Amino acid sequence: MADQALVRKLSACETMGSATTICTDKTGTLTMNQMKVTRFWQGKQPMEGMNCAMIASNVLELFHQGIGLNTTGGVYKSTVNSHLEFSGSPTEKAILSWAVLELDMDMEAVKRDCNILHVEAFNSVKKRSGVLMKKFDQDDTYHVHWKGAAEMILAMCSHYYDSDGKTKAFDDDERLRFNQIIQGMAASSLRCIAFAHKQVSEVKGQNLFQENELTLMGLIGLKDPCRPGVKKAVEDCQCAGVNVKMITGDNVFTAKAIATECGILSLNQEANDGLVVQGFEFRQNYTEEERMEKVENIRVMARSSPFDKLLMVQCLKKKGHVVAVTGDGTNDAPALKEADIGLSMGIQGTDVAKESSDIVILDDNFVSVATVLRWGRCVYNNIQKFIQFQLTVNIAALIINFVGAVSSGEVPLTAVQLLWVNLIMDTLGALALATEKPTHELMGQRPVGRNQPLISNFMWRNLLAQALYQISVLLILQFKGESILGINKKVNDTMIFNTFVLCQVFNEFNARKLEKKNIFEGIHRNKLFLGIIGITLVLQVVMVEFLKKFAGTERLNWGQWGVCIGIAAVSWPIGWLVKLLPVPERPLFSYLSLKNQKGL
Repeated sequence: MADQALVRKLSACETMGSATTICTDKTGTLTMNQMKVTRFWQGKQPMEGMNCAMIASNVLELFHQGIGLNTTGGVYKSTVNSHLEFSGSPTEKAILSWAVLELDMDMEAVKRDCNILHVEAFNSVKKRSGVLMKKFDQDDTYHVHWKGAAEMILAMCSHYYDSDGKTKAFDDDERLRFNQIIQGMAASSLRCIAFAHKQVSEVKGQNLFQENELTLMGLIGLKDPCRPGVKKAVEDCQCAGVNVKMITGDNVFTAKAIATECGILSLNQEANDGLVVQGFEFRQNYTEEERMEKVENIRVMARSSPFDKLLMVQCLKKKGHVVAVTGDGTNDAPALKEADIGLSMGIQGTDVAKESSDIVILDDNFVSVATVLRWGRCVYNNIQKFIQFQLTVNIAALIINFVGAVSSGEVPLTAVQLLWVNLIMDTLGALALATEKPTHELMGQRPVGRNQPLISNFMWRNLLAQALYQISVLLILQFKGESILGINKKVNDTMIFNTFVLCQVFNEFNARKLEKKNIFEGIHRNKLFLGIIGITLVLQVVMVEFLKKFAGTERLNWGQWGVCIGIAAVSWPIGWLVKLLPVPERPLFSYLSLKNQKGL
């Protein structure tokens, strides 16, 4: 929670540590979700200053209608300071703010003068919204207003208003020029929105809600700056071997620009084939085999729908990837459920998206997604540490008691002593190793694949080395301890028990680092670990020295304690030396597979 992540399903923490791909939204996750109109074109001329004095009066009135009526947002006065406030999506708020503050739009006056007859809501397929309206003082004249993705609105237009407010027909050169304007704004990381209009007269049987032969009113560019720290977070994920893919509804040029700004694409990658794809192309133009072949190479999906996101997740999972997906809309729910880890947004996310997710990112920030990845790896790593530690204890205790029982009919470790070992090692040992905090070095490791074993070759090497050492020295004490140390059987049994427990205490330090040789690195930052080690040692002293009848032990003198500590301390240099031994990357148990033995 302190790192802005609300875990809804506990298992998602461990799974996130194995993630190999993150499919992220753009708006609000990679960017600030604070839209602002920064460019305005009427006709082929950029309007500097973007104020109403530069716009022809007839076009200005149409803008007031097209913005004030074709919107899901609203304008109201704050009850606190009487300042104007804007509601709606970030895009709607940015457009309304620009219209009110720069174009002097009075939204209430526009609504009083006009009658809305039909509304076409925005959807992720058409990428536009429309409204059919009529002014109260006009009997037979109707107006259709469209607003949406610039290249899609432009394709519906046959005319445009020039800077003087006159209507001109498109020719091929002019249409190419407008496309270049749109691409230029998109290349500057701007979301390009177009406004179009058509005036129609009522004719019997005619559909008044026209979608062609429109007149382009103008183009605006909205800037949504990247969040601070996003580029570094993306780099951290990439260094950790995790592919970051951006899925957005913006056009391909805006998507490329934002992806380059965030570090998902590099400048030399931008021109490479296959890195950027459009949603409809991925869905319709590719066969299933082509999708499976190209999905890993895709870095950006532009003009995508929620179904495209779901399709990408399904393809990645079939390829064996562990997939994390971010989403905020109700339509994102299928992708969030399909993904191995669904990450919903806490601020912009709908209740449906949150219910479908495993983790809620409270601040809607991709930096927090990278933090969740680091925490996931930490959880997974801590689980491995404890498994290595616990298996060492259990293997050593099992073999020592089995050999002792078979050879002499007596077990070196009594039932009470084994219960004590399991009590302090299972509970206190788990607490000590599970409380290690995430470190940046975790992001330098490769992700754990979907089919890789939980117990790695490094863990087998470490635990077998420690278990063999403990078994060897404790069996020597069992059979030769009395003669070597000149002690009676009761004291010898106590020393076996005490040495065994102290070996686990020293080995707990080894278990902190699965692969690194310096087992004391950063230990001062984990006060709980040091405290638990101290408590374990105090309890062991009490068990040996003061609970003799209960534990079946004898009090030991300083020399005998020194021997126990010395034998246990040897596990540190053994742990250091054994980490010099290389291990194969291929899992050990795979060599036992019949298929592998046959070379299949």
